[in-house]
Amino acid sequence: MKIQGQFVDIKAKHIFPAEMTIEDGKISRIEKMESAPHQYIIPGFIDAHIHIESSMLVPSEFAKLAVIHGTVATISDPHEIANVLGKKGVYYMIENANQTPLKFHFGAPSCVPATAFETAGAVINSEDIKELMASPDIYYLAEMMNYPGVLNGDEEVLKKIEYAKQSGKPLDGHAPGLRGNDAKRYIDAGMNTDHECFRFDEAKEKLTYGMKVIVREGSAAKNFNTLVDLIPEHFENMMFCSDDKHPDDLMVGHINELCARAVAKGMDVFQVLQMACINPAEHYKMKVGTLKINDPADFLLVEDLENFKVLKTYIDGNLVAEDGETFLETVPFEKPNVFNVTKKSAQDFRVNGDAEKIRVIEVLDGELITNETEANALIENGNIISDLDSDVLKMTVVNRYHDAKPAVAFIKNFGLKRGAIAGSVGHDSHNIIAVGTSDEEIANAVNLIIENKGGICAVHENEKKCLPLPVAGIMSDKNGWEVGKRYIEIDQMAKALGSNLRAPFMSLSFMALLVIPDLKLSDLGLFSGKSFQFVDLSKD
Repeated sequence: MKIQGQFVDIKAKHIFPAEMTIEDGKISRIEKMESAPHQYIIPGFIDAHIHIESSMLVPSEFAKLAVIHGTVATISDPHEIANVLGKKGVYYMIENANQTPLKFHFGAPSCVPATAFETAGAVINSEDIKELMASPDIYYLAEMMNYPGVLNGDEEVLKKIEYAKQSGKPLDGHAPGLRGNDAKRYIDAGMNTDHECFRFDEAKEKLTYGMKVIVREGSAAKNFNTLVDLIPEHFENMMFCSDDKHPDDLMVGHINELCARAVAKGMDVFQVLQMACINPAEHYKMKVGTLKINDPADFLLVEDLENFKVLKTYIDGNLVAEDGETFLETVPFEKPNVFNVTKKSAQDFRVNGDAEKIRVIEVLDGELITNETEANALIENGNIISDLDSDVLKMTVVNRYHDAKPAVAFIKNFGLKRGAIAGSVGHDSHNIIAVGTSDEEIANAVNLIIENKGGICAVHENEKKCLPLPVAGIMSDKNGWEVGKRYIEIDQMAKALGSNLRAPFMSLSFMALLVIPDLKLSDLGLFSGKSFQFVDLSKD
């Protein structure tokens, strides 16, 4: 097979008309020509850190959407399913991914559960890490979120790090806001990437310490605008990722969007493409071609180097997408799950108390971090209730692995004026999370999730919309377009109920993520990410 176009040599910063010959799935020859069609030949895009589960799709269905946008490979952390199913979940993702051409490169989840302050469905200990790191299907140690454990010399954490080092594979970091000597110590312990930088100076500091920074632009966490100006000086040590991307966003675009936005901001196109196509392949020693002779023929034809409209996507020399149409086939897959919880009543979400002031989680749109604030308690018949006028709403996390008393707290900036929303996508342990305007509405939303053994939903009185997620309670068994359409409907209902967040369900899913400061709620109680301990709801 011969492909003609404007060949983009990223490292040489040179574009020339060429004919590329592909034999047995590899590039065998690249010849300069006098002229060639006005289409650009570039390497395929790589998402340098993503949880496939957050798309609510199994890998084979994720691939069908991703290739349309020129994604040929991912660095995938199966952390989410691991929190539900343990090692079995990791192997499930690998097995499903192996049935599709897109080149998934999975890591070994290092923090399952993320902390000891929540209930997860499984544990991955240091011996499990040793086993996983020895597998040829595992390419790196996935995000070491327990940076306090690293800094304090936690024995089990250090064992995981040591086994990863022995494998010779990279170690991913995860240390939002960590600065100064602590950041340096964390990096010196072996962590060589971070996708959690949310401030310019933080990212710059980590880069100067030798850490590689992955610019994240997901459905909830959006750090592109903050970090993009680091590219001219530091592009050799930077990459792009989405981390968590919901299906409606994946339908629209992927890493191609970040390239277009970076170029529109005046960034050098060769530097941008190096971040998107080359750096991840080299850092993680991926089985992905980068347009060299004898490389796998993983490449794109794009209309231009400004908008990066993908005309064709090739993986191993095979055409997998063209003009927005995927050629990947649907493959059969099983639906493993764990959901052992009975329905709840409004009474289960009652908060007895007489406190004047209560702690409140303040959501920041586009961020995973939250603030701790306070509010006057609104009390009715001895029950602290949602205060709609102040946008202080009741929130719950319900253990889905066994029956237990729901944890209840209060949250600001969700904006709901009626009804409730809920989901079993709750990073990292994936218990049920709900926010609502009344105890009754919260109970209805939680019970709809329990009925479906996982999903996301919005409810108001008799109106109910639900997207079931029967695979581990976090992924659908449907195709990406169907899931995306259903997700959009529920997202619109949540916004019609009053939420003004850009991605209310994605934001909701992170409200139990204890390793991201400041104030979060687990199934065991209200938790301060600053002091790393449980705190009382009452401020009195």
